[in-house]
Amino acid sequence: MCGIVGAVAERNVTPILLEGLRRLEYRGYDSAGIAVLDEGDCISRVRRVGKVKELSDALEENAIRGSMGVAHTRWATHGEPSEQNAHPHVCNESVVIVHNGIIENHSELREQQSSAGFNFTSQTDTEVAVHQIEHYLKSQGDLLMAVRSAVADFEGAYALGVMSNTDRGRLIATRRGSPLVIGVGIGEYFIASDAAALLPVTRRFIYLDEGDIADIRTDALIIYNDAGEVVEREIKESELSADSTAKGEYRHYMLKEIHEQPSCLLDILEGRVVDGQLLDSTFGVGAEKILDRVKAVQIIACGTSYHAGLVARYWLEAIAGVPCRVEVASEYRYRKTVLADDTLVVTISQSGETADTLAALRAIKETTDMTLSVCNVPESSLVRESELKLMTRAGPEIGVASTKAFTTQLVALLMLVVALGKRRELSADKIKDLFYQAQALPALIDQVLNDKQAIDQWAEDFTDLHNAIFIGRGTLYPIALEGALKLKEISYIHADAYPAGELKHGPIALIDHDLPTIAIASIDGFEGKIKSNIQEILARGGSVYLFADERMDVSDLGEHCKVMKIPAVEAELAPVLFSVPLQLFSYFVAVRKGTDVDQPRNLAKSVTVE
Repeated sequence: MCGIVGAVAERNVTPILLEGLRRLEYRGYDSAGIAVLDEGDCISRVRRVGKVKELSDALEENAIRGSMGVAHTRWATHGEPSEQNAHPHVCNESVVIVHNGIIENHSELREQQSSAGFNFTSQTDTEVAVHQIEHYLKSQGDLLMAVRSAVADFEGAYALGVMSNTDRGRLIATRRGSPLVIGVGIGEYFIASDAAALLPVTRRFIYLDEGDIADIRTDALIIYNDAGEVVEREIKESELSADSTAKGEYRHYMLKEIHEQPSCLLDILEGRVVDGQLLDSTFGVGAEKILDRVKAVQIIACGTSYHAGLVARYWLEAIAGVPCRVEVASEYRYRKTVLADDTLVVTISQSGETADTLAALRAIKETTDMTLSVCNVPESSLVRESELKLMTRAGPEIGVASTKAFTTQLVALLMLVVALGKRRELSADKIKDLFYQAQALPALIDQVLNDKQAIDQWAEDFTDLHNAIFIGRGTLYPIALEGALKLKEISYIHADAYPAGELKHGPIALIDHDLPTIAIASIDGFEGKIKSNIQEILARGGSVYLFADERMDVSDLGEHCKVMKIPAVEAELAPVLFSVPLQLFSYFVAVRKGTDVDQPRNLAKSVTVE
């Protein structure tokens, strides 16, 4: 969600903060702002609704300088997008704050503060946080103590960057429930919601634990844990470079990330499969003992990650013979659940900071240690709080619509299927065959990418449409769900997905010449079934766009069914390959409609609040 950047240095930090905001644009936002402390200890603040470019243009007209500052991209939760609601927030021209998260008891605090004489200039929950800190600063006289006292009053999630003109050269950072990282420079420190924001200035990072409070100065850094004890947090060297988050030759990040999938799928397998067999160490220290106990699997995830979990359910039961349930995290965390003995709980998240998934994991950890996270960010909260972890190695994904993170999640989950299956009746030969198929995927994806202009031509038919449906069977049903989600996310076309066999149970009533159907079909022994479903649609005047395995006979479908042949792939791995043309399809439709492909309206890359 919101993006935080902060810096304390011996140089002007304004350009550093602004570049950090640009690198956090992918998180989703509706306004941006910056505040710095100038040489006269005055707080200079500029805020704008819209893109970071609007803020940058404003700073060219009203240049501000300072050696300490904070900046923010806001995704509205409380209060509409407006300059008054944009961060940073300031109290009594003294305390400045940026905040990611939600202060859930803001209404009670607002009443108390209004009675105490505080004036409110916004509708945000964040403003109560800056008032509370200023209140304690007046009585205690120390910024660190004031922040510590204030956060004890907060209910909800937060990552905070706080500075005051009463304490030059001092930046306080703290987190609970929302991510925050400290960048370590030479005689300077930085904070950000994501390390990617700071790559131009450092590759050395400290990841704060839940409840940590950092007291940051140019020449010193002290971190206190939740109990107020001084602690050491390891400095990690990032393998990423500033260029790794650049678009390069591509028009959009999403297109770049679609094209990165062949190399990502090679990376995820490297060093984990030896002579066609999977190493248990892939899942971390102590994995063997936990995997030996597993009798069932519970998958918890949101959005695209949930769709990956649905594919894994088919695989786990069909290939490994392991019972599996899959549930949306926002539902799982709020209902009374029954977890069978020896159930492995698998949480899936691209960022590892998804609020609902994290909350579900934390609740589950009270009853079991059999937890595994499938994630793309090694230092994320989800990874650190799970007993076992499986990194997807997709690299930074900037486009809001997930592409390479999804396909690498699928291959990661296939590894879990193999790890559990070999403990039952999955033969070594079958395992070798599965990994042979997986290793062949990059070349097959390259073939799809080389034919992307044909997909672009299909997209032209959808430029003026407002609705579509997707259908698939078996493991391709979750891929149909994912295809519909992609189209919704970036082209704003309303799209639903159904198991093909469910058409006659209601959705077929929607079929007419204005509602196209996107169908996907592999060679799984049941392709005749989906062909029958397609014939039913065509008989009612509907149009069909079919992505089909090149071996499939489509001669009987007629001219109203447009067909695009996909390279031959075995049914088990079809979900990975068929995801790619659907990604390209949604991308080209969005481009033709002129939407903001990488930063679609109302969406955030990492959903760190409920």
